[in-house]
Amino acid sequence: MNRLQQIYREKIFPELKQEFNYSSPMQVPSISSISLNMGLGEGSQDNKIIQDAVQELTLIAGQKAVVTRAKKSIAAFKLREGMPVGCRVTLRHTRMWEFYDKLVNFALPRVRDFRGIQDRGFDGRGNFTLGIREHTIFPEINMDKVDRVKGLNVTVVTSAHTDKEGKTLLQMLGMPFTK
Repeated sequence: MNRLQQIYREKIFPELKQEFNYSSPMQVPSISSISLNMGLGEGSQDNKIIQDAVQELTLIAGQKAVVTRAKKSIAAFKLREGMPVGCRVTLRHTRMWEFYDKLVNFALPRVRDFRGIQDRGFDGRGNFTLGIREHTIFPEINMDKVDRVKGLNVTVVTSAHTDKEGKTLLQMLGMPFTK
């Protein structure tokens, strides 16, 4: 069992149950999955960009990334249906807990001038999306082998029903929100 998952089960779970007065342990929110997404618009013109992004996202996540393809043709962007436009990966169970631990404790503190994360990324149902401008903050990425810095979206999907429950869960798990 992962260190963070053990902390959740032993300390955070009982605190959440008491704080929100849940009658059943099934009501207590937890993280159900984490989705990582890299959108690469210029990747439709150059296949090497997509292959590098898949390789780097696989290193970051610890799980093979999948290439995403365009659903519609858009002439203004020189985009045809089926062309590669990015990559994504969804983490669950052990890999999810390991990635969350790495994100909060290693990657986010490496961001330049880091003062915390704004809590505007909640969707109204307890899920949180975080945009990362440089994928090089992760320790697995070797700066010498990176030819271009890419952005990354991280979506933490929780079983919480409200943003307040979701934010409380993520704060207890160590997410550094600003005041």
